[in-house]
Amino acid sequence: MKNLLRDLRAARKWSQGDLAEELGVSRQTVNAVETEKYDPSLPLAFKIARLFKRPIEEIFEAEA
Repeated sequence: MKNLLRDLRAARKWSQGDLAEELGVSRQTVNAVETEKYDPSLPLAFKIARLFKRPIEEIFEAEA
């Protein structure tokens, strides 16, 4: 699943560790989502959307 997580995190000048702390997950989870090796659970996707004040569809895009 393509996503804008890395760009959104970088815009706030947060490290992966900073974002992980905000979300209550490990840095490895943030890395896996950013590199598209892991699709976040729905609750985590909602948490990310709320944190960045954006609709889920704006952050995550299913690949065709």
